[in-house]
Amino acid sequence: MPNRSIVYIDGFNFYYGALRGGPHKWLNVEQFFRLLRHGDDIQRIRYYTALVAGPAQARQLCYLKALETLPLVEISLGRFKARRAHCRVAACSHSKSRIFQMPEEKRTDVNIAVDMIDDAYQDLCDRLLVVSGDSDLVPAVNRVKTRFPEKQITVYVPSRDRTRGAAVELRSSADRNRTLPLELLRRCQFPAKLPNGTLEGIRKPPGW
Repeated sequence: MPNRSIVYIDGFNFYYGALRGGPHKWLNVEQFFRLLRHGDDIQRIRYYTALVAGPAQARQLCYLKALETLPLVEISLGRFKARRAHCRVAACSHSKSRIFQMPEEKRTDVNIAVDMIDDAYQDLCDRLLVVSGDSDLVPAVNRVKTRFPEKQITVYVPSRDRTRGAAVELRSSADRNRTLPLELLRRCQFPAKLPNGTLEGIRKPPGW
């Protein structure tokens, strides 16, 4: 029998590591992971993100609607919270105090960790496939390995850059680790127009 697998995708880590600046953002993640893990019985694909502000939000919402057409995909939304940051650039003229507000993504790491542990406790999978390079996930990986040593955790680090792709702590914590194979991206694109019960459908954003 094939091993039951659940995929956990850190959406922003995935985007900035593998998709940003490239021509393959309109990605069918279900098709991608079926190709990548063709020997697995994929139970679900959990996708974690938060809604951005500004013009990019329309493209993001369009992509989330496309993901919602996939039967295996579940989307979990975090949020952005403004935090105070101090500019260290000597020539900064932002303000006299050199303090500015910076958006920070919240809840994604916690949501992934909670779902990993909960899925393991419910015995919903034999393999946990983590798509991220974030070391904040190390405690969750360690806890699952301690409580459920029979379950296998594989980390896929999404990266075009060797420095960003190092992710030494997270790679070292997993049973197996790989750099996400970007050559599969072009083979797993949604069609330019997806049906959604309306005449207009879901259309690929310009430039994607």
